Parts: sequence; C-alpha cells; structure tokens
Amino acid sequence: MSFYARPALTVARELLGARLVVEEGGWRRVVRIVETEAYVGEHDLACHASKGLTPRTEVLFGPPGRAYVYLIYGMHHCFNVVTDAEGVGAAVLVRGGEPLEGLPPGVRTDGPGRLCRALGLSLAHNRRELRGHGLYLEEGEPVSEAWVQRGPRVGVEYAGEWARAPYRLWIRDSRHVSRPPGRGFRERP
Repeated sequence: MSFYARPALTVARELLGARLVVEEGGWRRVVRIVETEAYVGEHDLACHASKGLTPRTEVLFGPPGRAYVYLIYGMHHCFNVVTDAEGVGAAVLVRGGEPLEGLPPGVRTDGPGRLCRALGLSLAHNRRELRGHGLYLEEGEPVSEAWVQRGPRVGVEYAGEWARAPYRLWIRDSRHVSRPPGRGFRERP
C-alpha cells in the first residue's frame, strides 16, 4: 500500500489514468479515472478531517489505501482514496471516470455522485481496503503532464483560501470531467 502512503496531491495526480474496478454480483465495472481532488489533512479547511477525529472521519486518518465513502445531500455517494501517513487525515476524491467496461452505453460518470451510482458504490464500501475483494485500482496508461490541468476544487467555497487551492486535477479534453473550465475559470499552473 506504499502507493497510497504519500501526500494526497501526489496520489491525486498519479490516479489520473488509473482504472477503478468494482466487481460484485457477477458484474465487473471499470472506469479510467479522469478527474480527482486532493484533500491534504486536518489543516485543509475543505477536508472532512478538519473537523477532527469523529466516527465518520476516522477512516481518513488511516491506514492509507482504504476507501472513504460518504453521503452528501442525503442522496449522493462520494468515493475517496485514503492517502498519506497514518494519522494525517488525507484523501483523494475521485470526481470523474471514463467508462471502460461493464457500464451501459450513455451512462454518465462525470461527477462524484454519478460515478458512484454508475459503479454501484455506496456506504457499504466505506473502509474497504483497495486490494481486491471487489474494489480496487489497477495501473492504467500514464497521463503526460501536458494533458493534466489543475484548478480550484468544486463545492467547498466555505473553506476560504483553501477553496481556491489548485487541488483539483483532470485530464484535458475528457468529456467525463464533472465541470470543465468555463467562463470565469482561471487555470493555475
């Protein structure tokens, strides 16, 4: 699990192009990760770990290489990969994926809620090790730095300066990115 035991921003970059695999009920569903967001620890006011150690956030504090799945707005699941050293409270949100296998044509996987719905990810997957047993990551085609774009995270305006941190990463020109840059968007290096 040494891949995950690194800073969230490093893992967020390296997850681009990786394959997220869910195998359950005789089905195998696979997406290529095209968009991520890093949440770097308790000091990051956009990170759930900033609220401290609670029953909900306990999984964020390690060990790395586990799934952190939570529900937002009472209806959408979000899938995260726990990262960094045990005790840090960091994770990477997987925001978008390109369907590769086992998903019906036209299914939308742009956005964390749609991605989880398409893959069948729910609270039942929270805390699972990402080593197999129905939920794991596979190495994919590496993504050249020239194809990686960065910008502010989505939906965390309450976090002040942390909301503007360029911790959202995506593969340029992917139609499976949740929010492509638009009017008023300024890409950061």
